[in-house]
Amino acid sequence: MITRRALLGTTFALAGAAALAGCGSQAGAADPQVSVTGGAIRGAATGKVHVFRGIPYAQSPTGQNRFRSPRPVTPWRDTLNTTRFGSDFIQPAGGDPVRQEDALYANVWTPSVDSSALLPVIVYIHGGGWSRGAGSLPVYDGAALAERAGAVVVNFNYRLGAFGFCGHPALEDPETGLHTNWGLQDQIALLRWVSENARAFGGDPGNITLVGTSAGGASTWQLSLHPQTRPLLRRIISVSQAHVWSPYLSLTPDDATATFDALAAAQGVSVKNLKDVPADRIRDWWVAQFAQPRAQRVVESGRQYRGPVLDPVLLPTFDINQPLPDIPAISIYTSTEGSFFTGPGAPEPQSPPTDAATLHAAFRDILEQGVPSIPESTVSDAVALYTDSAKQDGRPSDPLSLWTELWGDALIRHGVLAFTRRATVEHRAPLYLMEYAHPVQPPYFGVPHESTSPFLFGTYAHPSNVAKFGDGPKERETSAAFMDLVTEFAHGRPPASSRLPRWDPVGNDLRQLVLRDGAGTITTPTKTTQLGVLDAVQWGK
Repeated sequence: MITRRALLGTTFALAGAAALAGCGSQAGAADPQVSVTGGAIRGAATGKVHVFRGIPYAQSPTGQNRFRSPRPVTPWRDTLNTTRFGSDFIQPAGGDPVRQEDALYANVWTPSVDSSALLPVIVYIHGGGWSRGAGSLPVYDGAALAERAGAVVVNFNYRLGAFGFCGHPALEDPETGLHTNWGLQDQIALLRWVSENARAFGGDPGNITLVGTSAGGASTWQLSLHPQTRPLLRRIISVSQAHVWSPYLSLTPDDATATFDALAAAQGVSVKNLKDVPADRIRDWWVAQFAQPRAQRVVESGRQYRGPVLDPVLLPTFDINQPLPDIPAISIYTSTEGSFFTGPGAPEPQSPPTDAATLHAAFRDILEQGVPSIPESTVSDAVALYTDSAKQDGRPSDPLSLWTELWGDALIRHGVLAFTRRATVEHRAPLYLMEYAHPVQPPYFGVPHESTSPFLFGTYAHPSNVAKFGDGPKERETSAAFMDLVTEFAHGRPPASSRLPRWDPVGNDLRQLVLRDGAGTITTPTKTTQLGVLDAVQWGK
């Protein structure tokens, strides 16, 4: 009997790719060419690395393939020109909805296309709250990291929003039996594609390091535990991972079903026929639905972001109930994760609290994202504890700063440190803990969520990044040190840099590396007293 899992594995064994525009165009003499499972591809030489952009790793998820498991691409005959990025997946930022749904592309940077080189492979999963982002963004350009690390660097797009992280039984795939989490399925398909094609780019398929930030950091953690992908990975780096749980970051399966029922009713079709509805209409309904106050939404869960939904095969239980990864891991958080959400350029701007009353209301709003009913006394105690903790540590205690701290703790830091404490007890594999503490430039403030990526990739000075992240000696040294750590780790050695002190795996004292201004210190986590607020309300349980 063929099981659901066997069918899933068969579908993900990618054997080819679709014929695209650009096949057969004239090649330059120095243009690198390799063969992947779908056929020959041609990239470009950029400095000391070769880059291949817009490689299809699965069929376009349009038409009949919308809300289905990723399908193998159809082999092509002529050499495919992979010198330009493929489309970003459709997301709230807009764009052409039809073309953007056709977006399952990978990008590869490599120092060598010698198939005997066997370089380490670094695969990066972008973040964006499971609803935004793309591998083509300048911040994720892999050239500098590939050159410095002597590694093959891969990033990619996956399905987002309603197209990637929801589910409904009526959408059961006839081949795999799956009906949820198509974006997570795309990530699984990509890792299988990398394993099958790493040698073409000079990479070692037996030495893959998976890295991700935010939603991508959560995916990194989940994929290190998934039976389809765990055998493909040697180690992981989870950065600012938003560990998934309901009601805060995930729809329940029943709520996912109810949401798709409401979506279909709003479009005047059955759920099965949502495949025929223009993609922009689905996106716009989804965004508008969750922009409403919670009391006016179709469902109560998925209060902040809509991450993966529980599924017996893909995500049998939330992260907190799964074992820790049994491979070496680096877990990273920033000093003030919340300033990404409360500072200039926030993805969903909100009016900041300015006095005691609005601060109380802001704290209540965050706590009610994850706990059904919060007594007034609990909110008041939370405000008091955060205020006292800030004053005792000599940190700012104004309403904006306190709101920022709770934002970051609730979304990221509480979960990261809770998992770290588990690691000191379970001892499944070495876990290295880092606090990334290098500040951004005014008017931005603190060390926001997602301030790590420009330094991991060495893209902090790109015109789209430099105003926020700067381009001085401290930035250069910080980036160099960060990339050194990743380089050593990807090569199978303990993470280290000549710029930094010795960094050991976390122990009972919760020792961590703090990286700032190109230098590092070994300390224990600070601001832990305030996390008691979230412990008291059983946050994330």
